[in-house]
Amino acid sequence: MGRLGSYPRFTAPHLGLRTRGSARIDASLRRLRVSGLPIIQCALAAGIAWFVATDVVGHVTPFFAPIAAVVSLGVSLGARMRRSAELVVGVTVGIGVGDAIIALIGTGPWQIALVVALAMSTAVFLDSGAIIAMQAGSSAVLVATLIPPGNAGGLNRMVDALIGGLVGLAVVAVVPTHPVLRARKDAATVIATSGRVLQLVADGLLANDAEPIAKALKAARATQPAIDAMRTDLQGGREISRISPLYWNSKQRLAELAATADPLDNAVRNIRVLARRSLSLVRDDEILDPRLVDLVEKLAQATEVVRKMMLADPGEQPDRAEAARVLRHVAVGAKAELIRDAGLSATVVLAQIRSIVVDLLQVA
Repeated sequence: MGRLGSYPRFTAPHLGLRTRGSARIDASLRRLRVSGLPIIQCALAAGIAWFVATDVVGHVTPFFAPIAAVVSLGVSLGARMRRSAELVVGVTVGIGVGDAIIALIGTGPWQIALVVALAMSTAVFLDSGAIIAMQAGSSAVLVATLIPPGNAGGLNRMVDALIGGLVGLAVVAVVPTHPVLRARKDAATVIATSGRVLQLVADGLLANDAEPIAKALKAARATQPAIDAMRTDLQGGREISRISPLYWNSKQRLAELAATADPLDNAVRNIRVLARRSLSLVRDDEILDPRLVDLVEKLAQATEVVRKMMLADPGEQPDRAEAARVLRHVAVGAKAELIRDAGLSATVVLAQIRSIVVDLLQVA
């Protein structure tokens, strides 16, 4: 007993710290896996842009070519073509304003402030894109501090920006991410969270316990970033399907997936309402038909089928017909008799179940 007692004991706080630390590491690794290919694309584009600007075009120090390639691509998959265009326009505006003004008033603190203000104002006037304004301001600073006005540096930097943007788009075409797979995984993640939320709600209603439902509501409210990521990846997928010959045949599949974005968003919003009214139902101790609780649980199980459908390749099971079948089975049970003599919250829960089924049928 004495020897066993000599070993260090892990208290609850210690175990909690270890668990949180492990969760952070897992989350970091997941982020790295998701961003792995975009990072490789940026690295390749930077190296190739430098090579083209130095060995092909003949610029001595084309530092802006790799910078432009990285900025135009970024880790995010969405709006890369727009970012490339904004980058080139921003650099052009910044250099043009910088060259014109610095040649007249010289360089110094107030001159730099004035040039940046004028360059960014011009960029904002031309377009609302954030990249244009930032690149115009940073390019004006470089002109005012590093590149003497009137020499070829300004024109070379414009060419370097164009090279970087074009190389970035070329890398996307040759080494593309899958235009559909990433958005499918995003959607499946949202659907999985929705299923867990519904199951927690069912558990809380069955036990007449507000804690699981409060936890479910918190999880449901945290789904918006995942929905936004799905929309961004859909936008990036559309660009890839246009740019890369490898995925020209994916446009139809991508269009079908894009059509699920709004219904899925609506389903999540209705799940939030369901969770919120379920919480009120428990706290107000309303009378509840047990079959309504069973219906929430069946909806959670049907949601899992929809998630698997979203990840299934064409020809695999469960397919859209199977997902629609299990959802219709839930719909059949959503009868008005379940809320006979019930209060407002139970009525809202049934109405939300019906709405969620309709939303998920549109997804399917």
